Parts: sequence; C-alpha cells; structure tokens
Amino acid sequence: MKTKIFIDGSEGTTGLRIHERFSNRDDIELLSINSELRKDTQERARLINESDITFLCLPDQASREAVSLVTNPNVRIIDTSTAHRTEEGWAYGFPELSSAHREAIKNGKRIAVPGCHASGFISLVYPLISGGIISNDYPISAFSLTGYSGGGKKMIAEYEGEQRNKDLDAPREYALTQMHKHLKEMKAITGLKREPLFSPIVADYYSGMVVSVQLYTELFNKCKTLAELKSYFTDFYSGEKFINVIQDESENLYGNMISGNSLTGWDGMKIYVTGNDDRIVLNAQFDNLGKGASGAAIQCLNILLGCDEARGLVL
Repeated sequence: MKTKIFIDGSEGTTGLRIHERFSNRDDIELLSINSELRKDTQERARLINESDITFLCLPDQASREAVSLVTNPNVRIIDTSTAHRTEEGWAYGFPELSSAHREAIKNGKRIAVPGCHASGFISLVYPLISGGIISNDYPISAFSLTGYSGGGKKMIAEYEGEQRNKDLDAPREYALTQMHKHLKEMKAITGLKREPLFSPIVADYYSGMVVSVQLYTELFNKCKTLAELKSYFTDFYSGEKFINVIQDESENLYGNMISGNSLTGWDGMKIYVTGNDDRIVLNAQFDNLGKGASGAAIQCLNILLGCDEARGLVL
C-alpha cells in the first residue's frame, strides 16, 4: 500500500524540491491541491487529514495554523519551518546526533526539520558538548557562507534579475543585530547556556553552504590536540552515511580552500577538522537545499517509513 503524502506549500523552494524527489518513487501517492485552492483553508484541511504524512513548507505562522487543522490522529507532520523546532512534543529531525534523536523521529508524529545554518552549527557543536569536550558555557562564535536560494523566491528573483543592485556582486553579511531566527534552536539543541555569536554571509551563487566554528584548545576539557579531536568526530559519526568526517583535506578541497557550492545537489554533509593544536577550525559543508532542507526532510520521511534513509536522495 502506498503512503499518501500531501505537501502544504508545494510551490516554495523547499516544497518544489521535496516534490521533485518523489518523481521516481513507487511507494508514494502524492495528494495534489488545485493551484487556485492552495490557500483555501477548508481544502488544505481536507488533504492534510486524508494524508498519512503531510510536509509543511510554509512560513512559521502558516505552519502553526496548518497543525491546528489536523483532526485525524493518525496524520504525521514533517515541518520544514522554524515554528516547532524547539517545541515540546516535536522530534528534532537530525538523526545523526544520537540514537535517541533517531528513535524520536522513527516513533514521532510531529517532526521538525532543522534549519540550514543550524544544521551545520549543531553538527559541530552538539558532539563537543555532549561528549564533554567543551563546557556548555563556552563562548561559541560561528559564521556561515550560503547561496542565495536560502532566501527563498524573493531573494532568488533579486539575484537573478537583469538589473540587480551591484551590491549583490559581492558576499554580504546579514543578521547584524545578532537576532537570526536559527539562534534559538542552535542554543536549545546543543545545550548551550547562551546564544552563540553568529554571522551569516550570503554570496552570489545558487546553493551550497559552509558553517564554521573556531575554537581555542586551551579552553577544552579533553581532546586537547587536533588529531584527538578529529578522531573524536570520526568516531562520533561512525556508520552515518549522510555525514563524512574528512581525513585527508587535500583529496577534498580545490586549492586547499573550502567552497560554498562544492556540494550543490548532494544530500550529505562533510565535516572538516583543521587548524593546529592551539586553534582548531571546524567546518560543515553541505547543500542548504539538501541536508539543510528538503534532503533532511526526505531522510526523516524514510525513517518514519522504515526504509533506507537514503532512498530518493543523492549520496
């Protein structure tokens, strides 16, 4: 029997990508909504409650409203918005963090897909705190480099317009008030005592992301050397097909530099542990539309269905 899937918000960037990933799957029946009725509450409610699993690819408030429309107790929700990522009763959709995270997804009816910047940050900082490498009051700072697709249709149109502003030709730092919407989950999921200092940068390419965290080893509780920390991350993510801790940077980097767009179209994540025994730089490299959005959502779906986590994805 096929699983009935409804995508609420199927015309957005993430919704379209999720829809595309079902094109060759014979275990899925997609429930479609007439384009003229995609904002009709009654029609959306009907399709949500007819589905086995509904993906929410909506703004935060619209996602909350969609959840309120659920009357069928058997419907499972996978939400790609920011709305529910730290809410009680919602599983956080990053199964590689621990067996408990994977089990919560497998048995959950409400799954929150991580944010793109948060995915990279949490992949680096969660292991450090959970393993006691650093204390939860460590003064963490991070930056990220991302393609403009992460800004949605409006930003895509701005970057791809014929008469665009010349400022778009160069990378641009934003969220200057230190109030980025992913900070809440960055703090909550890792267990940090305070929000990290975080500076995201958007650049003139379509998709791909690098999130970087810099660390002083003199503030570590253990794993005091570069080799020890790389070994720790290798063991932490051992057996995880979506996350690859790089052992030889020279085989993975062009010109010994980490590019933001190298993993465009790929649904995994690469982690680099570089620097020296005094100062270490951790980098998570991935596609903001892959492991940072629709790819992560499909991975969560596959866990719910009990099939290969990589089904329908590119690894």
